[in-house]
Amino acid sequence: MTDFPGTFLDRAGLNRQHVFELAALPEDIRSGIAAQPGETQLILLGHGGRRLWECVQAAGPGGEHPIDDYCIRTVADWFAACLPGRRYRLLYPGDAPVGLQALGRLAGWHHASPFMVGIDADWGSWYAYRAVLVADTDFAPSPVVDRSSPCLDCRRMPCIAACPAGALNGGRFDLDACSDWRLAAHSRCAEGCLARTACPIGAEHRYADAQIAHSYRQSLAMLRAWREAQPTGLTPPSATQPRTTR
Repeated sequence: MTDFPGTFLDRAGLNRQHVFELAALPEDIRSGIAAQPGETQLILLGHGGRRLWECVQAAGPGGEHPIDDYCIRTVADWFAACLPGRRYRLLYPGDAPVGLQALGRLAGWHHASPFMVGIDADWGSWYAYRAVLVADTDFAPSPVVDRSSPCLDCRRMPCIAACPAGALNGGRFDLDACSDWRLAAHSRCAEGCLARTACPIGAEHRYADAQIAHSYRQSLAMLRAWREAQPTGLTPPSATQPRTTR
């Protein structure tokens, strides 16, 4: 087995990497991947902090989904530069049904938070899953880095008090209350989550304001479109946080 060549990805902003052996993944995940001949490993790529956004901005104007577009190009450049002759198949970004949070939990990255964004003891909530691919690589599998949920030791829980919608009260997230508040005219939650910003974990890695606004504008547009297309009284699936642009 060979060492994982992560320096290229670190410089490009994809500074979280985890290698899984396909054969060792749970059956429900393996069945969704439908591995092809020669594919032996699954590689989960993510980012923590501000570096990825800085790289996306430096790369110049993108399309409707500039972060996804940048990550797709970066993976292609990484294989061309560091893994010539190796084959890969990108599952995400893409149409394949990939359980990002499930993979994150297996890697030890992902723990639930009261404000419904995954949290990590080091990066706080300021990280995201950016790419999943299967490849014919032979890297040493990554060890699980599980630092447990930082929320378990949080006594003040400032995120709960900071939510103006009261969506975190009572120990259960109220998606309807959050959604209604975000859609209200002149909402302070339209382009950012006050509860998330109030969390002290990983505060030094907080995204730039422009990245936060970009992410939440996308999720707000998704939420508004869903509400307009559905009868009243239904709960939108994952509408308060975009899956790809956290």
